[in-house]
Amino acid sequence: MQTVGVLNKSYINGEWTEGKSSRSYDILNPYDRSVIATVQLATKEQLSEAFEIAKQAQNQWSKSTVEERRGVLHKAAQYLEDHREECVQTIVKETGGSMLKANAEFHLTLEFLEEAIKYADEIYQVREAPGSSEKLNHIYRLPLGVIASISPFNFPMNLSMRTIAPAIALGNSVVHKPDIQVGLSGGSIIAKAFEYAGLPKGVLNVILTDIEEIGDDMLTNPHSKLISFTGSSAVGRHIGSIAGQNLKRVALELGGNSPFVVLSDADVDQAVNAAIFGKFIHQGQICMIINRMIVHQDKYDEFVDKFVTRAKALPYGDPSNPAIVIGPLINERQIEKALQYIEEAKQEGATVALEGQRVGNILTPYVFKDVDNSSKLAQTELFAPIATIIKSKTDSEAIEMANDTIYGLSSSIFTSDLARGEALALEIDSGMTHVNDQTVNDAPNIPFGGNKASGLGRFGNPWIVEEFTITKWVSVTMKDRQYPF
Repeated sequence: MQTVGVLNKSYINGEWTEGKSSRSYDILNPYDRSVIATVQLATKEQLSEAFEIAKQAQNQWSKSTVEERRGVLHKAAQYLEDHREECVQTIVKETGGSMLKANAEFHLTLEFLEEAIKYADEIYQVREAPGSSEKLNHIYRLPLGVIASISPFNFPMNLSMRTIAPAIALGNSVVHKPDIQVGLSGGSIIAKAFEYAGLPKGVLNVILTDIEEIGDDMLTNPHSKLISFTGSSAVGRHIGSIAGQNLKRVALELGGNSPFVVLSDADVDQAVNAAIFGKFIHQGQICMIINRMIVHQDKYDEFVDKFVTRAKALPYGDPSNPAIVIGPLINERQIEKALQYIEEAKQEGATVALEGQRVGNILTPYVFKDVDNSSKLAQTELFAPIATIIKSKTDSEAIEMANDTIYGLSSSIFTSDLARGEALALEIDSGMTHVNDQTVNDAPNIPFGGNKASGLGRFGNPWIVEEFTITKWVSVTMKDRQYPF
C-alpha cells in the first residue's frame, strides 16, 4: 500500500487529485489527537466534475461483461487481503476502535466484496413473464446509473464498501464521500484497491471534503440516481426531503435505539455476556448498539449486579493494544455530548449504578439503573459507553417498552423458550431482531435495514440488487396485432 501521506488526496477520474479549496483538514488519531494525515479539501467544482466523469464512465461500465466486473472485484479483495495489517492499523488509528473492532470491520469489508461477486451477473439477465403465443414479455434488470455514497465515521471501511461493491458489481458508477475524519479507511484505501484492480477511470470517484465546502451538492447533483447514506436520522430526513423533491431513490440506514429485552425465563449469565459486548463494542458508537436494556423484574437485580461488575472491569486505554476494549470517542464534540447526557440524567434523578470517568479522550463505562423508559436518557441515541437498564413488570410490558421509540433498527430478546422468542421477535417493530444474541450483527446476505426513523431500504444480497438496478419490461409482438380503432 502507498504511504498514508500519498493517500491523502481525492481520487477523481482515476487520478490522485489535490483538493483545490483554500482549507485543509487534519485527520486525527482520536486517542492522542496526533495528526495522521493532512488533506487539502475538494471543492464544489471538483465534486461537480466527479459527477460528470462518473456519468460518462458509467455509460461504458454498464456495457462491461460479467467476467470484467467479477475480475475487478476479485482483484480489489485480493489487494485488501494482501494489505490486511496496514488496513486494520489504519482503522484503529482513524476511528479509535479496538483491534477486535478493526479486524471485524475489515472482515466485513471483504465479505461485502465477495458477496457482490456472486450477483454481478444479475444485470441484463432475461426473465420471461407469462404472455401469449403472439407476444413475449421479457423482464430485464439494468444498471441504475450514478450512485452518490455518503458514509459515517464509526465503521468507515465496511459501511463504504457495502454501497461501493454492489454498485460496481451491478454496472453503476459511484461518487463517494466518506466522513473526512476517517477519509483514509473510509475512502482512500478503497479507491487504491480498485485502482490496483484495474477499475476503469471514473467508475469510482472518492471525494475528501466536508459539508462546509460542498453543502448539499452530493444530494442535488442531477446525475445521481440514488443517494446511499448511513448516519443520523436528522440528516437522513434532510436527505429524504431533497431526494423526494428531485425524485431520486434513497438507501438510508439511520439512527437506532436498540432494545435488549431479558424475559422472565432468560439465562442471566449469558444475557450479561451478550449485553456487555453489545453495549460497549467500539465505545457504543454503533447505530445497532444496545441502547436500552429492558429486564424482567424477576431477573433484574441479578442482571444489574453482574452487568455492573463486568462493565467495571473492562480494560481501557490505547486501542492499538489488543487487550483494550474501551478506546476513545471519535472527537471532543462527542465526548462533550456524552458528558451532557450523563449530567442531565443525574439531574433528572436517574440512579447511577456505575460512575465512569473521563481519562484523556476516553470515557469509561457509565451504568444507570431504574431508568424510566420515557426519559430523555432512554429515548436518546447515546453513541457512547453509557448503559441504561430498565425494569419491566411483565414480559408483555417489556415488548411494549421495546417498541416505545421513534427508532426501529435492531433489537434482541433473551429467553429459554426459542419458539416464543421468535414469535415475540415479530412483535417488535424493528428491521432486525436477534433471539439470544445482542443487537450488533451484520452480514452481506441478510436484509439489513430499519423501520420507522431508522431508515429506508435494505442492504444485503439479494435486496440490494433491487435497490441498485432498474427493472425494465420489454415486450416483443411476433404477429401483427389488430387494434379496435
